[in-house]
Amino acid sequence: MADFVGAVDQGTTSTRFMIFDYGGNEIARHQLPHEQILPQAGWVEHNPTEIWERTRAVIETTLTKAKLTHRDLAAVGITNQRETTVVWNRRTGRPYYNAIVWQDTRTDRIASALEREGKGEVIRRKAGLPPATYFSGAKIQWILDNVEGVRQAAEDGEALFGTTDTWLLWNLTGGAHVTDPTNASRTMLMDLETLDWDDELLEIFGIPRAMLPAIRPSSDPTGYGVTLAGGPLGGEVPLGAVLGDQQAATVGQLCFKPGQAKNTYGTGNFLLLNTGTQPVRSANGLLTTVCYQFSGQLPVYALEGSIAVTGSAVQWLRDQLGIISGAAQSEALARQVEDNGGVYFVPAFSGLFAPYWRSDARGAIVGLSRYNTNAHVARATLESICYQTRDVVEAMQQDSGVRLDVLKVDGGVTANQLCMQIQADILGVPVSKPVVAETTALGAAYAAGLAVGFWESAEDLESNWKEDQRWEPSWSHEQRELGYARWKKAVERTLDWVDVT
Repeated sequence: MADFVGAVDQGTTSTRFMIFDYGGNEIARHQLPHEQILPQAGWVEHNPTEIWERTRAVIETTLTKAKLTHRDLAAVGITNQRETTVVWNRRTGRPYYNAIVWQDTRTDRIASALEREGKGEVIRRKAGLPPATYFSGAKIQWILDNVEGVRQAAEDGEALFGTTDTWLLWNLTGGAHVTDPTNASRTMLMDLETLDWDDELLEIFGIPRAMLPAIRPSSDPTGYGVTLAGGPLGGEVPLGAVLGDQQAATVGQLCFKPGQAKNTYGTGNFLLLNTGTQPVRSANGLLTTVCYQFSGQLPVYALEGSIAVTGSAVQWLRDQLGIISGAAQSEALARQVEDNGGVYFVPAFSGLFAPYWRSDARGAIVGLSRYNTNAHVARATLESICYQTRDVVEAMQQDSGVRLDVLKVDGGVTANQLCMQIQADILGVPVSKPVVAETTALGAAYAAGLAVGFWESAEDLESNWKEDQRWEPSWSHEQRELGYARWKKAVERTLDWVDVT
């Protein structure tokens, strides 16, 4: 068998291709950004054609860097930004409209109408999700209702829907229209129990079943086909796995036992708790989602706390406020002060996700006095990442009855030493980062390798996980609780800002 496994990691701001060896060590990577298209307030789009072109480029460049060919890869996995919605023509392969990104809030009226009409409970019961702008179902409905000719094309079987995993699979294979349960469970259209599209849910959103992809296990030796000989890999390679990015990170962190959890810090934050082979319904604002399904096995479920704006709040300091020139500078600026100086920043730019689910919220910086400086705002920004995580951990512990002993972390923000120390302080538990912090791509590679026998079982992967850093809490209980109480007070100030009808 070949010596390596590859992974396409198609994220919100960039796409990369990474190659790993049997020990889970990174061999090579290349990464390219794509444009963030912001047509008006609350709208966020990507160009699907640009994403495919970037995917081609990163695959070809990584193979060249590593001096490898398709023959050196036992399999390739795909992981992706999840709810982002693409609709394209079956015959031409051309998108009808830009991809509507998970952060986009144009469907707020659709979501609020579902609640008013009493359909929210049906969606929660079957799909494990609240009606929200976050998920794909309403985004598909918006395209069908607002882009000329698409509804007729969908009813005629010409228009196809996919999240970005499906879009890339279609292009890599020359026409495979498939997805996996982790992505399908983010649409508001899949029944969590049957792992199939649900007729009642499709009717609620007015979506023809014919435009939806087939659902295959996340790790499957045959379900996703092989890459085209004339494609960016230059030959046929088994596509062994597809996983939404947060579920892939859970696999990459080897959270295979119920009660194990990880938190990924990227554009947003995503904390997943493995709950085993039975879905746990949340009473505290969390999502019930599919964690992964390996071929021939029962699906494994998770509780998820999704936070819309964390790492992107740091980007906002750079791009909109101009108080830092790069993300790494946020740490140096925040270290200039001992504490937040009474400043709290709630970055509810597109409403609040878990556990609040308030699309009427908007961002606020509160507690300002003339004493405060840019450094206090930078410190409050890092603290906002960590306080939002505590909101989710509190809800998760109430739902599951499991108390967190340690938080496994990954993603770009974990390079910020101060932020990770603040996270330990605000939670009151240790924070642990693995040697390979890019666990999203690693999880996709693991799942693809398991599908083709590159790794025999999940147990073979256990020795690959090694701790790189650990941050121990240093705040007193009183300091921790006072800070959290003030955070909750700040959150209250952001609510009821936008009128949603």
